[in-house]
Order: sequence, then C-alpha cells, then structure tokens
Amino acid sequence: VQLQASGGGLVQDGGSLRLSCAASGRTLVVNKMAWFHRAPGKEREFVAAISMKDTSTWYSDAVKGRFTISRVNARKTVYLEMNNLKPDDTAVYYCNRISDPWPWGEGTLVTVSS
Repeated sequence: VQLQASGGGLVQDGGSLRLSCAASGRTLVVNKMAWFHRAPGKEREFVAAISMKDTSTWYSDAVKGRFTISRVNARKTVYLEMNNLKPDDTAVYYCNRISDPWPWGEGTLVTVSS
C-alpha cells in the first residue's frame, strides 16, 4: 500500500487548509484511518481518526473544534479540514490506518506563520 498526502502549504495564523490522503494498492482491511503529525524535533502524534464503517470520529484535544476528518471510501481517500490554524500546528502531516500501520508515506508539510 502507498499513502500519498497532499494539500499542505504555508498559511498565516488563523488560516485554513484542506489535506487529502489517498491510499493505493491492497487496502482490503481498514477499520479506522487517521491523521498524524510530526512537528520539528518531536515524535509523530495522533491528530484525528475516522471509522471506515460508521460515522465515528476522534480528535486530539489540541485540534478538537478546529479540524474535521472525513473520508470517501470509494476513492480510498481521507481528508482533514483544518481551520483556525495556529503556529503550533506546524508539522508534517501523515495519514495511515490505526491498526497495523502501512508503510508511512512522505506526508505533507503544513507551516503556519505567526
């Protein structure tokens, strides 16, 4: 499986971005997909997750109320709508399944300037 994240860029404090992540290859078993981010000098952290079977979603406390995760199963794509971005959101963003992660893609860089 290959994961291709896109949509990152440079945005000002308070701005918005929409990230996409498409999975290609054998993606037969997926219960939950998630977004993660890795800020400079830090470990990769959980951002948001979505069930691939119902409407359940989960968010880290840091992004709750500002980010929205969604998916289109037929396109094997998950999205992350990010609003009211803050400089602390600056990171490389990745998607992957929650259980038994596939090989990590390169991610997409989000930079929020103050």
